[in-house]
Amino acid sequence: MKFFDEARIEVLAGDGGNGCTSFRREKYIPLGGPDGGDGGKGASIWVVADRNLNTLIDFRYTRVFRGQKGEHGRGSDCYGKGGEDMELRMPVGTVITDIDSSEVIADLDKDGKRVLIAKGGNGGLGNIHFKSSTNRAPKQSTPGTPGEQRNLQLELKVLADVGLLGLPNAGKSTFIRAVSAAKPKVADYPFTTLYPNLGVVRVSDNRSFVIADIPGLIEGAAEGAGLGHRFLKHLQRTGLLLHLVDISPFDPDADPAKDAKAILKELKKYDAALFKKPRWLLINKIDLVPEDEREARIAALVKSYKPKKHFVISAISGEGCREVTYAVMDHLEQLRKHEKADS
Repeated sequence: MKFFDEARIEVLAGDGGNGCTSFRREKYIPLGGPDGGDGGKGASIWVVADRNLNTLIDFRYTRVFRGQKGEHGRGSDCYGKGGEDMELRMPVGTVITDIDSSEVIADLDKDGKRVLIAKGGNGGLGNIHFKSSTNRAPKQSTPGTPGEQRNLQLELKVLADVGLLGLPNAGKSTFIRAVSAAKPKVADYPFTTLYPNLGVVRVSDNRSFVIADIPGLIEGAAEGAGLGHRFLKHLQRTGLLLHLVDISPFDPDADPAKDAKAILKELKKYDAALFKKPRWLLINKIDLVPEDEREARIAALVKSYKPKKHFVISAISGEGCREVTYAVMDHLEQLRKHEKADS
């Protein structure tokens, strides 16, 4: 299934039905009095987070959603039937924004979360409500109110604990294949990853985390170059970023330290908060570096990058990957403890 992480839709909740003006007319009951019923309530529109969905594709082809109108009231004290509420199921991680007011009206950050996005109109009152000791035959009733109408922007931000950063072909997809059951495409040309891939890393029983791989970033990504800028938003919910850097020496023009800093520059341009997230350096493809050059190349990169923590790995062979996953798991567990304490 094709991955869609943005869509625009229009929602129109149902209008309320009108109240009825009616009088009881039966043989031998000349003064039956008012018996006009109320109109039914219009259908409201709700959104529900569903963990079984992973794309907004359904909302790219169906863009207008209308709730049922409430039925009008009738005589003989008959109330109109209310419209049946509508539920729109969306992937967990969907953020819903009102386009006209720029207000975020829902953040579906938990499976099963249910949020009202358009309220149905109220039914009008029938003339039975206007009877009094001084007004035995009221002829007034009220119309139903219109349902809410909204133009909405849907934006899916995948829920992952850890996000991968790096240039195209830095080895991100190979790494996620090495540490999880995910099988993203791997090839010897740039931009093999065209949309985010998620993998569950199981460290041991009851200890696991979700890792997200996005298309590789290139210089100018914050201004729209390449593919990765479209998907940087998927890293905003993560608790840790892993920056993979290719240290192999086969391209004489390549400068790993310069390339790594270029990625950080784009990250900062896109979102300062994302730039400030905890970030570790993964020095990849160490198996392609001659042993007598490894120490010097690693030291030069670490000195330039100044990471809080770094690991030397070979994603293709799995060397060093296990140590990374255990360290990540420990870090995430500490984060969860702090969050629980703060709450």
